[in-house]
Amino acid sequence: MIRQALRSMPTRARATGRPRELGRTLALAYRLALRLASPLCILLLWELASRAGLVGSHIIAAPSQIGSTLWELLRSGELADHLLISLGRSLAGLSFGVSVGVALALVAGLSRVGEIAVDAPMQMLRTLPSLALVPLFILWLGVGEAMKIAMIAFGTAFPIYLTLFSGIRGVDAKLVEAGRTLGLTRLELIRHVILPGALPAFFVGLRFSLGLSWLVLVVVEQVNATEGIGFLAQDARDFARTDVIVICLLIYCLLGLVIDALVRALEHVTLAWRPSFIKGA
Repeated sequence: MIRQALRSMPTRARATGRPRELGRTLALAYRLALRLASPLCILLLWELASRAGLVGSHIIAAPSQIGSTLWELLRSGELADHLLISLGRSLAGLSFGVSVGVALALVAGLSRVGEIAVDAPMQMLRTLPSLALVPLFILWLGVGEAMKIAMIAFGTAFPIYLTLFSGIRGVDAKLVEAGRTLGLTRLELIRHVILPGALPAFFVGLRFSLGLSWLVLVVVEQVNATEGIGFLAQDARDFARTDVIVICLLIYCLLGLVIDALVRALEHVTLAWRPSFIKGA
């Protein structure tokens, strides 16, 4: 009898496990349906109002018209071409901005002399609205790609600098003292203690910089540009194409969401040594 009971245990576990898994799936689907209910109702009301003439296309296009235009832009490849141009500009400017911000944060954060030389000018420059500097950058660099990339780099350097500088100075002094007690040199201390401790702050700054890169990109792509999502939105504005404008806005939102998810994934992998990331979902 004991053997029979032991043999039947996996079968019973599977029998009881399947209803539980099915129940969890149904509960998840129910919660998802509840989350989507209000957005779908808004889209339905929006479509009905547009068809009834209560909301004109010059104010905002109907969802069906936006979907049709999106399909045409995708089918023709026009949207993909503009998107690649915008991504290239954003990544180029972001690369320069992050590199400069990291370098200055290391100089200021790792030495008092560096802090005196770097921090005060950076604190002064960060208060300047980057978008207001567009005319000055045009005088310096013209209206070509160099100006657009430089503007994105200028806007994205400060979040990285501020957060990484704060992260370096916020490393636990006890860890630094423990490293010195173990006989670590200054370079080893920076490599094994200070920089790993400042990584969380770096990723916070990177996420802020990514958001700013898209904000600046929207503006600079409306300055003598012939390609890019910003140019597509400006061209749609000239012809009162609210459907294309909405599509451009949706693309900015989706790109921001996707890139933020990629940074989160990189953060999760890079900081896997932290207990909070091991325990977190």
